[in-house]
Amino acid sequence: MVQRCDVICDLGVVLDAQLTFRQHYSMIVNKAYRQLGLILRIGELVGAFNARDSLRCVGPVLRNWAHTETVYSTELFIGMHGIPQHFWNSENAFEYKIEVLERPKTFSKGMRFKVLAFVVFIVVPFGCDGQLFPVIADLIHCLQYPVRVTAPTCWNVTEKLQFLREIGTHRQIRFSEEQPTSLPWNDHNQQQNMIVVDASCSRTKQLLKDSGQMLYYRVKWILVNSKNSDCIQMLLFLSDLQILISNEIYYICAAKKANEFSIMQVYRYSSNSDVVEEQPFGYWRRGMVVKLRTNSVTANRRQNLNRFKLRASLVITNNDTINHLADYREKQVDTITKKNYFLTLYLVQSLNATVQFSYVNSWGYRNSQTGHFSGMIGELQSDQADLGGTALFLTADRIKEIDYLSMTTPTRAKFIFRSPKLSITDNVFLLPFKRSVWLCIISFIFLSAVLLLVIMLVEFSYTTVRYGSHVRPNLLDTIMNMFGASCQQGSYLEPKSLPARCLILLSLIVLMFLYASYSANIVALIQSPSSKIRTLQDLLNSRLATGAQDTVYNKYYFTHETEPIRKAIFDRKMKDREDTFIPLEKGVEKIRKGLYAFHVELGVCYKVISETYQEDEKCGLQEIEYLNIIDPYYAVKKNSPFREIVRLGLFRLREFGIQDREHSMLYTRKPKCTGGSSFIPVSIVDVWPALMLLGWGFGVSAGVFVVEKILATVRKRKQVAAGTNGAFFKRSTNMMGVFFE
Repeated sequence: MVQRCDVICDLGVVLDAQLTFRQHYSMIVNKAYRQLGLILRIGELVGAFNARDSLRCVGPVLRNWAHTETVYSTELFIGMHGIPQHFWNSENAFEYKIEVLERPKTFSKGMRFKVLAFVVFIVVPFGCDGQLFPVIADLIHCLQYPVRVTAPTCWNVTEKLQFLREIGTHRQIRFSEEQPTSLPWNDHNQQQNMIVVDASCSRTKQLLKDSGQMLYYRVKWILVNSKNSDCIQMLLFLSDLQILISNEIYYICAAKKANEFSIMQVYRYSSNSDVVEEQPFGYWRRGMVVKLRTNSVTANRRQNLNRFKLRASLVITNNDTINHLADYREKQVDTITKKNYFLTLYLVQSLNATVQFSYVNSWGYRNSQTGHFSGMIGELQSDQADLGGTALFLTADRIKEIDYLSMTTPTRAKFIFRSPKLSITDNVFLLPFKRSVWLCIISFIFLSAVLLLVIMLVEFSYTTVRYGSHVRPNLLDTIMNMFGASCQQGSYLEPKSLPARCLILLSLIVLMFLYASYSANIVALIQSPSSKIRTLQDLLNSRLATGAQDTVYNKYYFTHETEPIRKAIFDRKMKDREDTFIPLEKGVEKIRKGLYAFHVELGVCYKVISETYQEDEKCGLQEIEYLNIIDPYYAVKKNSPFREIVRLGLFRLREFGIQDREHSMLYTRKPKCTGGSSFIPVSIVDVWPALMLLGWGFGVSAGVFVVEKILATVRKRKQVAAGTNGAFFKRSTNMMGVFFE
């Protein structure tokens, strides 16, 4: 039987049969009241139950633990009893609330709502000493940073304890003296640090001046004045500090309304520019920070530089480039500079700034004696430029001096060469067949020769068949006979019997097909390009000559390379030669002639190749990377205040397609092979292995002839000597016989 139900709970809301929320009110209030009772008992342990002193202590506990339940209960109470909201905000209500709390037992159970509401509204200590501490704590909670709070201030022990009670125990807090050594200089996670300073302390101003780049880079600051919170005084305090555009300094000052504080931020574009007041972060009132901003990213908010003049450094290796930076002429000269020149103009325009260019002849390389860089990096290092207007390679020695922001120029410098003939890298006379096929052919010739020898020996023993002047056949004769058949040269032995003729006929047919296949492959291989040169080691061992474009970075990297293979390429193939570093046009012409590898920027070289090569000459172009680096980066000086602003601006140029548009306007892709390959005449190189074999054959034949001649001479002399000695012995014997007679 289904029982009647007077109360139901749906999604956390309790409803009764009369569709009222009285039981829901009671449940919520009782839950919050239990927590408040515990909090009040904790307050009694701190000291005598004086509402003002006790509530100052338990206020932080209430906000961190029972805030949600109490606020909800208060809203229910106000809505149910129709109490005006402005009553709870009035100053006269404060004493009445205290009086209620000092006599809690005089109230009946029905007054729990009132007591609860009073507690909720009095926990924020307006008008008392140290009222900036709740503002600081609430601001840190509002920023939601995983911070380590450092407070280098002159606060006494009581103020420090009060600050600890307000900020809570779930963050790392450290108090220290107002000394530069207390700053997180060596912390690898500086972005997780929040530093709280008090402008009323005597050494705070000097601490901020000594903080250097930490004042505007990575570390966040909160500035208060416990003695004078006037906003104008705070601005005067910050006016001579290095609060550059990337700083995250929040200063708290008194607002126009009572018991309210404004949270402000200011910055300047350079050390000499005026202070710019940013839109207020928000304001603090009654234990709550009200944010007025929708964009919390500093670099996004400060994209408007208000026509501030930025300084950019450009690398110019050809003096005439200055006249063609913006007209898309002479694209193959200083191409990377021209592309980044356009990107810099677009970047400055998007930031509502202006730009002043300076020109240098080098990207910049370290001086081993002074440790300083030359060229563009030197200007960034010495603060003569804000932007590195020409993209550069990322190397280990530059990372400490500049910040790399974005890959603006997807191009590489590599060795470019035309694929040489296959005969340059391989012996084409051995390529038609695999090793296993060669072994089968040799085995077939040898076995055929042995079988032919057996047949001939049987014929010689049991028949009257004879082969010319040969008295008896041997293995060498049959091998020479089968080898001649394989070369389609016929046989000097004419088979007489049926078995011998069948064997010779079968061998000639098989070897004819092998000979035809071999000849066809030889013709095709002679016309084929080689793909064996793929690595620097292959290039080093090849017959290709090498050279590089006459640029600053080529001269530096080739002469300072320490990796063994790369160093060997320069020492063995390029060093101490007149054509080591040559102009672009001359190097491209050498590539056309073949057997030459030219180290050059790809897009620049392909433009000249597309304009000067025939269609068939564009086929077979190969690349080998030498520098082993990634695409060039756009850079700014180390820890620059414009770092994030410029980085985001460059990312937008890439996302909007502007970067790709300028790249396609200035750089040329690798030309496609559309004309096919033309007929290549046979040269000495192609038949060089055959000539070498012929030469060795002549040499061996001559050597065998000389050896046989010597042996014949020696044999003849021995025979003559043997005959002379026999005659002399015979005469001596006759004379001895005569003598004895």
